[in-house]
Amino acid sequence: MVTAVTNTEPRRRNRRGEGGKLRDEIIAAALALLDEGGDERAVTLRSVARKAGIAAPSIYPHFADQPSIMLAVVQQEMDALAKVLREAGDTAAPDARARLFAVCNAYLDFAKLHPQRYRIMFGGLWTPSVEDTSITDADLDSLGVEAFTLLVDVLGACVEEGIAHGSDDLFGDAVALWLGLHGLAHQRAVVRKMPGPADVGDRLIRALAHLK
Repeated sequence: MVTAVTNTEPRRRNRRGEGGKLRDEIIAAALALLDEGGDERAVTLRSVARKAGIAAPSIYPHFADQPSIMLAVVQQEMDALAKVLREAGDTAAPDARARLFAVCNAYLDFAKLHPQRYRIMFGGLWTPSVEDTSITDADLDSLGVEAFTLLVDVLGACVEEGIAHGSDDLFGDAVALWLGLHGLAHQRAVVRKMPGPADVGDRLIRALAHLK
């Protein structure tokens, strides 16, 4: 994950061939603004440029508009989520039930650790109309695919091993499980004290995965 950069002096120009570095710094600046304020409306071309220590026109070779910066932020965080889920599944005990719980709890932990970023990843005011920006439907449709595929895989493994009751629609079952995780993650983020038992997450996973 890119570390936010806050400059107190005018930024030195990148040498030829370092345009990718500037792009990363722009994304890092946008993330820093989100982490500080928790509101995507704070991310404007001018505020990002100021945070990165560059002139606003320097953004345009890398991003066409503000929504394209936000898209890059969300793509980066979705990649980070997928990495966390993959590592959780890879390091869990070598059985399907353990991998399922490891991946689901890693999802909940990610949302708890990064509540502002998580909220923006799955909605928020940044989501634009494709008619008004440089973003396409394909860009939006691709968000979160890798992370969701990992959830489908671990749930499918439980069905294959006879740990979970299968259905004719594994994809639909995985969507239901994800919606449950997402609802719990969101609720934890918006209430001061979460009601219910401490193991509500495990209960939700067992119920929505149809574990035996």
